Amino acid sequence: MTREPKTPTAPPGAGRVSRPTMRDVAALAGVGIKTVSRVVNGERHVSEETRQAVERAIAQLRFRRNAGAASLRQGQTSTIGLIVEDIGEPIQSNIARGVERIAHDAGTLLLTASSSDDEERERALTLSLISRRVDGLIIVPSPFDHGFLRDEADAGLPIVFADRPPVGLAADVVLADNRGGARTGTQHLIEDGHRRIAFIGDPEDVYTGAERLTGYRDALANAGLPYDPGLVFLGAPDIARCDAAVTKALAGTWPATALFTGNSLNTLATLRAPSFQRSDLAHVAFDDFELADLLRRPLTVVAQDPAAMGESAAQLVFDRLGGLEGPARTVVLPTTLIAR
Repeated sequence: MTREPKTPTAPPGAGRVSRPTMRDVAALAGVGIKTVSRVVNGERHVSEETRQAVERAIAQLRFRRNAGAASLRQGQTSTIGLIVEDIGEPIQSNIARGVERIAHDAGTLLLTASSSDDEERERALTLSLISRRVDGLIIVPSPFDHGFLRDEADAGLPIVFADRPPVGLAADVVLADNRGGARTGTQHLIEDGHRRIAFIGDPEDVYTGAERLTGYRDALANAGLPYDPGLVFLGAPDIARCDAAVTKALAGTWPATALFTGNSLNTLATLRAPSFQRSDLAHVAFDDFELADLLRRPLTVVAQDPAAMGESAAQLVFDRLGGLEGPARTVVLPTTLIAR
């Protein structure tokens, strides 16, 4: 019986077209590698005839300059890193959009990752980006110690925190006026005649949660109203928790007639709570969100501008890269009451 000869197995990678290198360009153009480098980098001291020969070789080979290697040789990578808790959360996705806009205009690539509010994950992601030699870092921090970045900051790496300040590190920060915004939103309810106003928000160990609770208390104190801890409910944005909070706020001899929710996630959980849907509580929320104006009862909100926050944070990074020196700066962006 005649056997067919076996077709030899191709080694891994056989058949692939390798990317052309400067050496290939130099060989085709009949010049040295240094000459190709001068042409690619737009340097002088190359004759027009030689430049045209190199450019023809580049076009023929479809050579693409390795920007990463070139920038490393120049001491920068033209990349910045952004770490958020959850890129799917509306406020943080808009922060990322603002950072991306400034980075794009600066010809810089943005690397983004989510920490999932996990201390070890955030630390690992931060160190991973640093090991990739990003030119700067922007972090929406979890409420953990960021002192491990002190050596990097002292060495000149621009690090900017957005939405919340870091713990254990002096660094540039961009914040919303959380306290003032919550005070304005609560005052709006007081001016509408409400004297029993419930508050649903994040725990006080979250910077924005503590600031917004303080703003709520400021408004009560300014109006001469007592602070009732029984109307304050702090915790994770869970529908069951918010449902229980509204049920409790509506019970008793002096039930709440109004509600202030401290962020978009707690607001959405509250809107989904059956006890709230059955109630006629007046409601003001911190953070605007899509379709808030189309609810059965259009929602009055205290709006921050997360895209502007991202832009400001990115601009701080590029200011530092451009040579700006001096102590850490804090930028506080205003909020806006949108009455509906």
